[in-house]
Amino acid sequence: MNKFLLSLLLLVSVSAFGQDVTIKNNVFQVLYSQQLEQPLKIIYQSTNRPTNVNRGTMDFYKEPNIKTSDADDYKANIYDKGHGAPAATFSDNMENLKQTFSYLNCIMQDQYLNRGEWRLLEEQERKWDDNENLTIIIKTIFDKNPKRVPTGAAVPLVLQKHIYFEKQKVWKCYVFLNEKPKYKWDELEMVCPPSDHQ
Repeated sequence: MNKFLLSLLLLVSVSAFGQDVTIKNNVFQVLYSQQLEQPLKIIYQSTNRPTNVNRGTMDFYKEPNIKTSDADDYKANIYDKGHGAPAATFSDNMENLKQTFSYLNCIMQDQYLNRGEWRLLEEQERKWDDNENLTIIIKTIFDKNPKRVPTGAAVPLVLQKHIYFEKQKVWKCYVFLNEKPKYKWDELEMVCPPSDHQ
């Protein structure tokens, strides 16, 4: 399992796809591929924020002048609009919550992964951040010729989540195949080289 995942991480350099933009807002920073219509890297901080607002019927929205995925890419297939920076982590005010619904923060994610082990790890992050702040880096890894939905958006092959514990000054790294999980999130912790935490 681990050797297989490590080999997948070496498939392709994200810079090979070009047309990348870097955007930073109050919630997250993203390196976004307009060619793939997917984020390549999302960075956010998980702190012990109160929950003051509810997402209700909020849905993802497009950003002006940036080519992202859109609602059509997620219709009639197995992929969810998966949050990078989680909505629940940024429910302290409506402005922060809304920013999590930008398509810049939306990952084409297998529905079982998004609603299962990925969600459970997000819940664990909110438990960890009760004791110390976390810096989290999500990286998406694509095949050399990535799978795409008919409407054009590329589907990540692998999702990495790097979590830095600011008091302990340690990293934890989790690597998920973008498919229905066969393992629990805590079984997917791996040792990643320091260069991956950038």
